Amino acid sequence: MLYQLYETQRALMAPFSEFASATSKLYNHPLSPFTHTPMAQRVSAGLDLMHRLAKDYEKPEFDIRGALVDGVEVAVQEQVPINKPFCRLLRFKRFTDNAPVLETMKNQPTVLVVAPLSGHHSTLLRDTVKMLLADHKVLITDWTDARTVPIEEGSFHLHDYIAYIQEFIRYIGPEVNVISVCQPTVPVLAAVSLMATHGEFTPRTLTMMGGPIDARRSPTAVNNLAMNKSFEWFENNVIYRVPPNFPGAGRRVYPGFLQHTGFVAMNPDRHVSSHYDYFLDLVRGDDDSAESHRQFYDEYNAVLDMPAEYYLDTIKTVFQDFALVNGTWDVDGTIVQPQDITTSAMMTVEGELDDISGAGQTKAAHELCTGIPKDRQFHYDVVGAGHYGIFSGRRWREKVYPEIKAFIQRFNAEEERIDLGAPQPAARKRTARRA
Repeated sequence: MLYQLYETQRALMAPFSEFASATSKLYNHPLSPFTHTPMAQRVSAGLDLMHRLAKDYEKPEFDIRGALVDGVEVAVQEQVPINKPFCRLLRFKRFTDNAPVLETMKNQPTVLVVAPLSGHHSTLLRDTVKMLLADHKVLITDWTDARTVPIEEGSFHLHDYIAYIQEFIRYIGPEVNVISVCQPTVPVLAAVSLMATHGEFTPRTLTMMGGPIDARRSPTAVNNLAMNKSFEWFENNVIYRVPPNFPGAGRRVYPGFLQHTGFVAMNPDRHVSSHYDYFLDLVRGDDDSAESHRQFYDEYNAVLDMPAEYYLDTIKTVFQDFALVNGTWDVDGTIVQPQDITTSAMMTVEGELDDISGAGQTKAAHELCTGIPKDRQFHYDVVGAGHYGIFSGRRWREKVYPEIKAFIQRFNAEEERIDLGAPQPAARKRTARRA
C-alpha cells in the first residue's frame, strides 16, 4: 500500500512541480517584466528549489561521447553486447582514425566495472568510467530498475547476480580486469571464487572498492540496521509490490524511494545545507555552483527498485549470516572458497571517512584470499575520502585512479610477457581454460 500512496503523491505533485518551474522562469527571464520586480531573484530561486524538491528524477544518461587517449580526443559509443532481463552489459567502444592512437587503444587492458545494485543507477559511476577510458577498454554492468521488468521474467536472487557476473567475465575472456564498487565486492568475490573452484580462468586483477566483505568490522549505520533487525522485519516492512502503472506490475521489490529516504536520513543536515546553498547560489547568480548542485542531485535523486529476492538474500547472506567470511555460503551446491583464487592479483581500496562501508570491511578480503601470493595483494587507504570520494570526484581522479591504473598495468604487462613465451609456472597456466 505504501508504494501506491507514494505514486499517488508523486502524481499529485507533478503539476505543482511544473508550475513552480514555469513560474521560476517567469521571474528570471530577461524579457519578462516580472524579472524587474522587487525580490524577483529570491522568488525565482525559491520556486526553482520547490520544482527540484517535487520533481520526479528519471535515470540519467552516461552521456560520455569522447575520451582523451594519449592527448588525442577519440569518439565513444555505447554498445550492448549482452542484454539480460535484470542487467545489460554496456561497452564504451572508442573510435579514432589516428593510427598510432588506435594501436595504443588495441593494446590497453580491458576492464569490467561492476556497478552496485543498491538503489542508484550505474550512471553513479560516470566519473569512474570517464577516467578509465583514457587508458582502458571499459565495460560496465547497467542494472535494470526492477519495476520495469515484467513479472513473467521470473525472480532474481543473489545467486542469479553471481551467475550474471560469471557470464560477463567469460564473455570478455581471461584478459579481463574486474573493478567492483561497494555492494558488488561480495558477489564478485564469490563469482570469481566459484570459477576458481571449478577450474575456470579468473580475472587478471581484482579491484574491490568500499564494499562489505566483512560487515562486522567498524559497523556503520547501514550495517547496524541490517544486523539489528530480523530477516522477517525486512520482509514485512520494506518489501512492496510494484503498482499497476509500471511494466513490472505485481513484482515484489525493495522500492528505490525507501532507499533514497534512508540515504538522506543518514546526513539530513548536509542535504538541508546543500539545498540552502543552492538557493543562495541562484540569488547571487552563481551559475557554476548551481549547475554543480543540479548535476549531483540529478544523479543522487534518481533511484531504482531492487528485486525483493535479491535484496533479502543480500541482507541475510552479507549482513546477518556473514556467510562469506564464515565459509558457509552455498551457491548452487558449491561452497564459496576465496582461498581457491591463486592467479589473480588483488587490490582493495577504502575511504578514511566512509560512512557506508567502515574501515577494514573491504580489506578483510586479503585474509580470505590466502591462495593469492602476498606480492600480488595490495591495499590503499584514501585519506580524507568518504564513500563516494573513492570512485568519484577530485580524490578519485588525483589519488585513487593513478593507483588502480598502475596496478592494472603492472599485472597486465606481466601476463603479456608470459603469453609471449616466458617460463610459466603450473599454477599460472590460465589461458588454456578459456571459456
